[in-house]
Amino acid sequence: MKKKSTDATINVRGTEVAVVQREGQDYISLTDMLKAKDGDFFISDWLRNRNTVEFLGIWENVHNPRFNSGEFAVIKSQAGLNSYKLSVKEWVEKTNAIGLRATAGRYGGTFAHHDIAFEFGMWISPEFKVYLIKEFQRLKEDENRRLSLAWNLNRTLAKINYRLHTDAIQTHLIPAEVTPKQASITYANEADLLNVAL
Repeated sequence: MKKKSTDATINVRGTEVAVVQREGQDYISLTDMLKAKDGDFFISDWLRNRNTVEFLGIWENVHNPRFNSGEFAVIKSQAGLNSYKLSVKEWVEKTNAIGLRATAGRYGGTFAHHDIAFEFGMWISPEFKVYLIKEFQRLKEDENRRLSLAWNLNRTLAKINYRLHTDAIQTHLIPAEVTPKQASITYANEADLLNVAL
């Protein structure tokens, strides 16, 4: 997932975790979260767990109308076996999943929809999951507060500008020798033109 300026980072108990937004949904970096787990573990280790595969399948069935349930049944029957191995890329290709995304490159890594990332956080540790949810909620509250301030500022500016526009039209564009009906038509046309222009 290519990083954009609108992407964010949260700090979960000393671990910097990237949060990106794609198609209106928040995705959290599992690659970053994995740094908080002691020892050498991989995301594919998490995907070997039968409960993980079952959770992913249920999540996809609820959120993804194009999910390949037939292929999911095959994967589910093999999950938990010692010989079973599955990568995120294979999961996405086989099932047409949308909850997990793996990309290579500078800003690459494995990202999961926040619902799934919270489950992954439990695999790291219950404490990590609690703090992950807390930091994610804080990030969303900050975003909402900033959006609310921006909306109120835009509303106030529009109100001030509207008053300036209407006064300018009345003072400078409506001739004194027209009837009130002609003045209202001219006034409306000019106001519409200014609204479109601005």
